[in-house]
Amino acid sequence: MARKDTKNMSLSELKALRKEVDAAIADYAERKRKEALKALEAVAKDHGMSVEEIVGTAKKRKKAKAPAKYANPADKSQTWSGRGRQPQWYKDAIAGGAAPESLAI
Repeated sequence: MARKDTKNMSLSELKALRKEVDAAIADYAERKRKEALKALEAVAKDHGMSVEEIVGTAKKRKKAKAPAKYANPADKSQTWSGRGRQPQWYKDAIAGGAAPESLAI
């Protein structure tokens, strides 16, 4: 494959080249994805299953949602498990002098 001399190309030529390369990369990735899917289907078939059966089983293994530990005193439907980012109502209550224990469910 001939290498292009990008140093002497105009901006519009460079952008056109980038568009061409991006399309080639996307095409390559799609071909590889299809090849991998065919190989996966063959392996699944050898085991007497379909890809959907294998993938569907993996999807069922989700972590259970953590139970709520805190509730907004102004709106009890707003809860927080104590994990992850603190909701704004929790931050506001603590900044206003409330103790975390007072927000506990």
